Amino acid sequence: MKNLYTALIFALAGATLSAQNKDTQKADKLFEKYEYVDAAQEYLKLVDKGKADNYVYLQLADTYYNMFNTAEAARWYAKATEQKQDAEIYYRYAQMLKANGKYEESNKQMRTFAQMAPGDQRAKAFNENPNYVPRLLDKSKLYEVKPSDVSSDKSDFAAVLYDKSVWFASARNGARKDYGWNEEPYLDIYRADYNDDGTITNAGTVSELNSKWHDGPVTISADGNTMYFSSESFKEKESEKNKKLNAKFGQVYLFKATKQGDKWGDITPLPFNDKTYSCANPSLSRDGKTLYFSSNMPGSMGSTGATDIWKVSIGSDGSYGKPENLGKNINTEGAESFPYISDDGTVLFFASAGRPGLGGYDVFQADLQKNTEATNLGKPVNTEKDDFAFTFNKQRKTGFLSSNRNGNDDIFVVSPICGVQLLTVVTDAKTGNILANASVSIVDDRKNVIATEQSNAKGEVTYRVECNREYTIQASKDGYEGAGFPVKKQDGGDQRVEAKLQPIETIVKETEIVLNPIFFEFNKSNVTREGAFELDKLVQVMKSNPNLTILAKSHTDNRGSDAYNLALSDRRAKSTVQYVISKGIAKSRITGKGFGESEPKADCGENCTEEQHAQNRRSEFLIVK
Repeated sequence: MKNLYTALIFALAGATLSAQNKDTQKADKLFEKYEYVDAAQEYLKLVDKGKADNYVYLQLADTYYNMFNTAEAARWYAKATEQKQDAEIYYRYAQMLKANGKYEESNKQMRTFAQMAPGDQRAKAFNENPNYVPRLLDKSKLYEVKPSDVSSDKSDFAAVLYDKSVWFASARNGARKDYGWNEEPYLDIYRADYNDDGTITNAGTVSELNSKWHDGPVTISADGNTMYFSSESFKEKESEKNKKLNAKFGQVYLFKATKQGDKWGDITPLPFNDKTYSCANPSLSRDGKTLYFSSNMPGSMGSTGATDIWKVSIGSDGSYGKPENLGKNINTEGAESFPYISDDGTVLFFASAGRPGLGGYDVFQADLQKNTEATNLGKPVNTEKDDFAFTFNKQRKTGFLSSNRNGNDDIFVVSPICGVQLLTVVTDAKTGNILANASVSIVDDRKNVIATEQSNAKGEVTYRVECNREYTIQASKDGYEGAGFPVKKQDGGDQRVEAKLQPIETIVKETEIVLNPIFFEFNKSNVTREGAFELDKLVQVMKSNPNLTILAKSHTDNRGSDAYNLALSDRRAKSTVQYVISKGIAKSRITGKGFGESEPKADCGENCTEEQHAQNRRSEFLIVK
């Protein structure tokens, strides 16, 4: 995220002033003025001249961190952490490694951070679930993400759709002065037409709102007559002068504008703006009563000036209440920004760099009614880079996302994937008793295991799955026969699956252990996932009955020669035996033998159907002792 809000709100102090010297003065001055491109060049000159020390390495790391040049930031953090640093440095280093997909190395730095700052919410979240990344990657997709035709070769972000207009912030106006942070032009507010076919055309600046400083993004009331937008405090002639740097530093302020014919006018600053902190990225509820925004005002949880998500009430007379911090279910010691409140006012979307994510800023959502912890939207909304400014128009079932995943802040179109909430309840089939701590897997129609969870004290596991797709719930628990429960296709809504497990003794007969067929694929001898699920039942029986000895008989269909089928069935028998032994059963307790096509279950000769062939490719388990 290489824009105004990173520059003015999330600027980092870097190393202490005491480490500066006359060699670093020029670079330090550029750094303190947020002119990071030129600052990096000056620090690198010191490296080339052999005048760099740990202070320079850390300044270089922070410089690239602020520009989100993740590879260079990670490189210099590695150099800086050869000496002991403050805890926050290890956190930044971890984020940069994660942004480059180096999750194991990132976890190593996060462990150091967590040891140094055990009370930090980010450290606690990591310690509770240090290997969260694979789970995020396996998470069911909630949205499709596609490039938008409104993006340019400059920074474009924070698009929001109201009626038939798309509003966004952009630095595409190349005629204006470049901003020293990233050497791009200043930001302006843009409006474009949203057409019925989903295309976006006729993007142009909203001249009456834009100034010679940064402007945008915006939020607009349901009636289209009131707008709130971000701009700089210079608009109000408010700033703080730094005599040493011979520069003025402003804040990001929030402003209100009203529709006057075809133009916007009566632009006024909000009363809680202050030249000691910033307020930015507004989102207005559809009833017009609550304004959400990001700020580092006093009372923020964020460290190093990082922002939190706040809200303020708006009275019917246009008055404002006292801003309220949304608390720890939303905010962390890291940075949270770009809130967007859903049309019904129940779900808040926001970007966070402090919560467990895939790298950089990730988009999260929180149910404000339930007041529960925010959840990560997963891929493809989130990536290893910065993903932020998620907005969604419920009426048109489309929204926008901003991301620098392609190297520049761009706008992407998001469309929801139909989802079904799937509640599985595991019980004892005989008694009806709830079974807690049962293993419950959700398997898709391509036999991929999406996730595996333990049932809670109520015997419940909940998954969100795609609509119009078949799934299978596989449930198992020690002492019970594992079973699969099909989930039919459904357009939407909630589904409930009753996973009733039979006690294991029901499959133990006088002469054999009765399992569902252990089918093998045609011409293959490897144990399949379905086969393993059934064989686990045999393993449970043998562990519960330590004197039990089993003969595994393997059979083939009648395609191929007798000799080939006999050899194939013998390989299948051995694969079956090896699987059972691998689960802790002594080799002396199970043997296997192939019988080829000599004992068909479906005696259909040369006229077997595919189903009959499958029945004949099977294993049986006889009790020898």
